[in-house]
Amino acid sequence: MSIHSSVILGTNVEVGEYAVIEMGVRIGDRVTIGSHAVIKEGTVIGDDVEIGDHVVLGKRPGSNKKMARKPATELPPLAIDNEVVIGSHVTLYRGLSIAEGVFIGDHVSIREQIFVDRHTIIGRHAMIEPNTRIGKNVTIQTGCYVTADTIIEDHVFIGPCCSMSNDKYMASGKGTHTGPHIKAHAKIGNHATLLPAIVIGEHAVVGAGAVVTKDVPEKAVTMGNPARVKS
Repeated sequence: MSIHSSVILGTNVEVGEYAVIEMGVRIGDRVTIGSHAVIKEGTVIGDDVEIGDHVVLGKRPGSNKKMARKPATELPPLAIDNEVVIGSHVTLYRGLSIAEGVFIGDHVSIREQIFVDRHTIIGRHAMIEPNTRIGKNVTIQTGCYVTADTIIEDHVFIGPCCSMSNDKYMASGKGTHTGPHIKAHAKIGNHATLLPAIVIGEHAVVGAGAVVTKDVPEKAVTMGNPARVKS
């Protein structure tokens, strides 16, 4: 393993084989770090955190000349609160904040400028893009794609393989990027597709496979392609 001399380690920290912990990292008490994990400069980790094998924490976003929307360059360190569980082969970016008790499954990627609130579950192979806020007690199941600029309020359920979009004009340079706004206690079924800037009302239900092109009222049930509110 390789641990920089400036790293602050709490008590009873277990570090796996070939792990790398860079300059200025702070790690709380009773933290478990898997083999081949890489913890990048400045990352802050609370107490009782479990980190799986082959995890990268605090990665900086990349870019190239073609990208019209460049990622932010000035980002605070990744912050992980107490009692967070992180699976294997997970990548968490710098500029991300994970609150207490969050569970992150294997092969998840969560980008910068995101806040994930307490006791949320993010399933295997989910991808969450920048400038997004996720409330507390949210469930995002396996294989979901959460686009940038999305708001997910508290107690939302999102079924497997849901996909979201934030660009009505598909990289033409027109308009602004706005992801869906999913209000508290809404439920989204398997393989649903949510188009840009739509609002899913509180306690609304989106059926499996629905393509949602318009706002869904509070407590409404919508299904189909395009989705229509069930009368």
